[in-house]
Amino acid sequence: MSFLRKDYSNEQQKKTLTPGQAKVKIAAFCAYQERSQQEVRDKLYDYGLYSDEVEELISAMITENFINEERFAQSYVRGKFNLKKWGKIKIEQGLKQHKLTPNCIRLGMREIDGDKYWESLLDLAEKKWQAVKENDPFKKKVKVHRYLLGRGFENDLVQAALEEIKKDV
Repeated sequence: MSFLRKDYSNEQQKKTLTPGQAKVKIAAFCAYQERSQQEVRDKLYDYGLYSDEVEELISAMITENFINEERFAQSYVRGKFNLKKWGKIKIEQGLKQHKLTPNCIRLGMREIDGDKYWESLLDLAEKKWQAVKENDPFKKKVKVHRYLLGRGFENDLVQAALEEIKKDV
């Protein structure tokens, strides 16, 4: 039995945009949600623009306040902490992947309230402790510990949270 192969020879190339067309599309892209400069830069390169055109459009987007990295960092931190329940380490790594400056990262991280952070960690730890079906308490603690570290919480806080939970159990 043989299979038909897809013919890629007539495949259309990606359509390149003029800088004017790209500006309209990228403005809509930035208006939809907060974007980092790196996201916008990657998108503009996907549109087939050259580096000087890309940098020119990015500076135009910054002056028109479509791109604001401090605002992006704050929005990113709020979303990842409140919605996804990520820890500070994982959030900071995500901000670094967006190539934000250390100052912007620091400003964004201020969005996390220390008390809410601790409550969130305890809540996640308790839920995971209940969910893990393990009879050996040491193995159970290791699984929960690994889970919380994977969520980006600091090792010392994770250990303190696990000690807090073990008191209640």
